[in-house]
Amino acid sequence: MQSADSAAATVYKDGAAALVDDRVRRVSRIVPLRETADFITRSLLDRKHDIGEHFEISLDECEEPHFLRYGVGDFFVAHQDGNTGLIRSQQEQFRKISVSIFLNSESDFPAPDRYCGGTLVFHRLGSESYGFRGETGTLVAFRAETTHEILPITYGQRYAIACWYG
Repeated sequence: MQSADSAAATVYKDGAAALVDDRVRRVSRIVPLRETADFITRSLLDRKHDIGEHFEISLDECEEPHFLRYGVGDFFVAHQDGNTGLIRSQQEQFRKISVSIFLNSESDFPAPDRYCGGTLVFHRLGSESYGFRGETGTLVAFRAETTHEILPITYGQRYAIACWYG
């Protein structure tokens, strides 16, 4: 993923088509080998039943996985991925469960193949925030309407895969 082609990742706003807005989200979307993307998609579909059962909902499909690289200074402001009616896009209406897969680990101090900052933070109305520190290979699933953000990266590169079940 370090040498793969990439482009600035997009966001959806006010029913508009995907656009780049680096005030909201600054991260690169990587274009993996087709075999890699297909393998991850199959693996996510294989886990669809278990994830749906955990959240006590029926899931149909998953979107194409997004392979992401966050560099120093990259972030994603607090947002929801779907199921809120706020964005008014097809993606937002489809999304029931969000998934993030960590491909490398967060660290308190600079270290090879690790990153600093970049914590996945969950926000709950009327409650304190909860920061989830990524560990290589961890899959985190949460309801798409959950407010969350990625704090700015301060060292290294954060690699992750994001996907959504509907």
